[in-house]
Amino acid sequence: MKIKHFTILYIIIITGFIVLNVFVAHAYTMSSSNYRIQQDSINTGGLDVSTSTNYRIKDTIGEIATGKATSTSYNLYAGYRQMDEAYISISEGGAVTLTPSIGGVTGGTATGSTSFTITTDNTAGYSLDINASTDPALKSSSYSFADYTTNSNPDYTWLIVATSSEFGFSPEGSDIVQKFKDDGNACNTGSSDTSNKCWYGLDVSDENIASSASSNHPSGTQTTIKFQAESGSSHLQEAGSYGAVITVTAVAQ
Repeated sequence: MKIKHFTILYIIIITGFIVLNVFVAHAYTMSSSNYRIQQDSINTGGLDVSTSTNYRIKDTIGEIATGKATSTSYNLYAGYRQMDEAYISISEGGAVTLTPSIGGVTGGTATGSTSFTITTDNTAGYSLDINASTDPALKSSSYSFADYTTNSNPDYTWLIVATSSEFGFSPEGSDIVQKFKDDGNACNTGSSDTSNKCWYGLDVSDENIASSASSNHPSGTQTTIKFQAESGSSHLQEAGSYGAVITVTAVAQ
């Protein structure tokens, strides 16, 4: 018995040109253990946001020397309203089909991957998260693969017991967070990004997989997410078509 139509992994992503109301600055003016103010403004009045059916306006009164100034070496956005917006975009990764088919009796492994490019002009950078819509993530109408089980850190090498079936992921790229970096033997230590290492299970809660602390405009930064499912040699996996809905979200920090 074999699973003839194996996993189609549907990826839902936030795409396009996203304008966020964020305070953009190279430094911050005030902070505590609970907050950080990127910049402040001294003025005589104004409203935060005014709207009608025909317009949306942000205004402030009393600032001097405001506006945009440029040269071959810099761009200067002077004034409170000049600096309070940034954009972020994420490319569409598309659907993933895990291959090859897995034998229901004999077991086996199937893999696939997709990539996303995140671009932002926010000088505080961005954060990239992943989550699954269900628990467990990879399911058919009646059966499922368990989410990959680890301790608090990812497993450097993919490993399941022969009597189980599991599904997990591993991110790769220059912006992956420390949790998924390795020293050649273990994860969450060192600074390497060894291919096909550091496997972790999906959850309905967000898991941070990549971030940066600076602008990467205009080239952007790519993060690849690899997925793997395995049914052990002593495990009976019911035949069927298994799928997961995964959400990848990028936000400006």
